Amino acid sequence: MYRSEGNKARRNIKRIRYWRNFRQWMLRGILLAVCVVMAAPLFMLTVYSLMGRQEVLETCGAVLADSGDQIRMRFFPIYPTLRAYIRLLLDSPEYFTAFWNSMIQTTGVLAGQFLVAVPAAWAFAQFRFPGKRILWLLYMLLMILPFQVTMVSGYLVLNAAGLMDTRAAVVLPGIFSTLPIFILQKTFAGIPGEIIEAAQIDGAGSLRIFLGIGIPLGMPGIFSILILGFLEYWNAIEQPMTYLKTQALQPLSLYLPQMVNQEIAAAFAASIVTLLPAVMIFFCGQDNLEQGIMASGSEFGQVHSLRQ
Repeated sequence: MYRSEGNKARRNIKRIRYWRNFRQWMLRGILLAVCVVMAAPLFMLTVYSLMGRQEVLETCGAVLADSGDQIRMRFFPIYPTLRAYIRLLLDSPEYFTAFWNSMIQTTGVLAGQFLVAVPAAWAFAQFRFPGKRILWLLYMLLMILPFQVTMVSGYLVLNAAGLMDTRAAVVLPGIFSTLPIFILQKTFAGIPGEIIEAAQIDGAGSLRIFLGIGIPLGMPGIFSILILGFLEYWNAIEQPMTYLKTQALQPLSLYLPQMVNQEIAAAFAASIVTLLPAVMIFFCGQDNLEQGIMASGSEFGQVHSLRQ
């Protein structure tokens, strides 16, 4: 009797282990499939950038150049070449102009956000002043509204200020974005009050506390808003398309579609080169980005989903 019960228990344990391992392998398979689907466009982009013009026309010319009857999938180029990269890096001054336009606009936005969002977030987190709740509610409302809602009003303000078709038309609205203030306010609010009280007892003023305690302890949140800001404004399309008309001021996000009509192979290479700064910054600051988002709490995910 005891032997049969022991055998039954062992069979149950084996069955539980089997289903547990089965669920783990199923989960790994699903995650692997998702990773493959997400990485496939980048892989194909890299493959096409190593093709010659004729081979690119043979594979996807039916879509990009109205050449051919159907699309042909090739996972490896038949005649790999770096001609597209050489043409892009050595014989495409327009690409470098657009590249530096993106760098100037993105750097201007990030520098302005650091100077504006960090003090504003510290004030919302640590100070008490009349109208604070109403002002914070307005900030939350502006953060939820997408660009399409505020596009007309922003256009009218910039046009009245004489800033249309200038870099300032893209930089200034980005500087006063409300999302960085929201993230940093949660980060600064998480600083223990005992540390600030101890600094005040030692005679430190508000500015010294902000520079000596707030900024060092809030660096994960600061890095997170800079990384998110770079990813957003490096790939921005709607703002430059609305506010910029001069081609010499257009960033990469507007120049890359024009390259498809001029040189298809170089357009694939330009897409790869354009992705590199964003990918490098993301991987270098991934830890700080995670810490900053975690410090901002679950409300960040809810608000971000509302903006979408």
